[in-house]
Amino acid sequence: MKSAGFMGGMARRGISAMFYSGMLVALLGGILPVWRYHIDPNFRVIGSYFLFQNLGILAAMALGGALLRKRGISFTLSVGCGLAAAALLLLAVFSPPASPFWRMAGLFLVGIGAGLVNVGGFHAISPAYELHRAATLNLSGVLFGLGCLLSSLFLAGTFFVYTVPSLLILMAVVPAFAAVSYARAKMPQDPAVHQPTWNEALRDLKRPAAILFALLLFFQFGNEGALAGWLALFLIQRLGASPATSLFLLSLYWAALLIGRVAAQWLLPRVPHGRLLAGAVLLPMFACIVFLLTNNLFGATVGVLLAGGGFAVILPLVIEKIGDRFPYYHPGFFNGIFSVALTGGLLAPASLGYLAHFFGIGVVMGLPLAGSILVVVLLLLILLEARFNAA
Repeated sequence: MKSAGFMGGMARRGISAMFYSGMLVALLGGILPVWRYHIDPNFRVIGSYFLFQNLGILAAMALGGALLRKRGISFTLSVGCGLAAAALLLLAVFSPPASPFWRMAGLFLVGIGAGLVNVGGFHAISPAYELHRAATLNLSGVLFGLGCLLSSLFLAGTFFVYTVPSLLILMAVVPAFAAVSYARAKMPQDPAVHQPTWNEALRDLKRPAAILFALLLFFQFGNEGALAGWLALFLIQRLGASPATSLFLLSLYWAALLIGRVAAQWLLPRVPHGRLLAGAVLLPMFACIVFLLTNNLFGATVGVLLAGGGFAVILPLVIEKIGDRFPYYHPGFFNGIFSVALTGGLLAPASLGYLAHFFGIGVVMGLPLAGSILVVVLLLLILLEARFNAA
């Protein structure tokens, strides 16, 4: 009983790590209006911000493996949160009008912190995954979405209340508190559950199904990240919305994603998956068209709800398929796929920054529209591959 409680506590800490990861990943999309980039938008610099944060997440994959082997899960989570807190303080010191290169360095550190939290979190939740696969991954996704939502809500609610450095200092308190909490937690270096060898894991990553899952999540998170990263600036530039209003609509987008994913868990066993897939693809496409045609906040609100509700269904469908195709759990396998997904979620807005420099802010809605088509193609390929293997 004591061992079960110990493992349960480790799983809870691992799932809670997804909250801090979401808060860090969603930071940049909300902080851009706070940095006044709606007044003097330098699209290439904004694209570089997303790029450096993504590079940090990728660097953390190699660093996280070494930390796990030498110091264990608690230390890895604590270092990730502590590094994120330090990075937020760095961003507070070098907020505009300081050189953007300092902010790129700070966002690189934010990416490393988020990546280390992902690595440690995925290892910590493995005992819970052994018992309840879909529930564990879905709950992790809900906590990740909650972190994104609260991050944007905090920036929206305090936009006219605090100075820019004060906002970032206050945000740094959350990962700093988490770093202390994880440092004091007692968790083993590796979960005491059966894990396949790395050769087995690498063999899985070379399988067509794993590649399709990774590509699907890459483009799906790219669609979500493109909207989340640029929605606030798009609403200000195209509709003349105030920064605070645009941030509240960004929060509404995260809320629609979060509520939609919870609702999708109820719908999955009750609604044919073909209908859910059709809705998940058509709603975001229609939302992008609404964004391009609307000239008022009501139309923007409708677009936000349609996009968030449509995108929300894809991830539960994919998680269910992953659980069916990969019945055992390897933390490196899922962390690798999730890191690929986050790469898409940050590379897409980075690409939009460079494209917007040449074609204008309207291109922001073109990328998710094209990405939604790629997502449905990949999901159909996954379904066909599953039927072929079953036969």
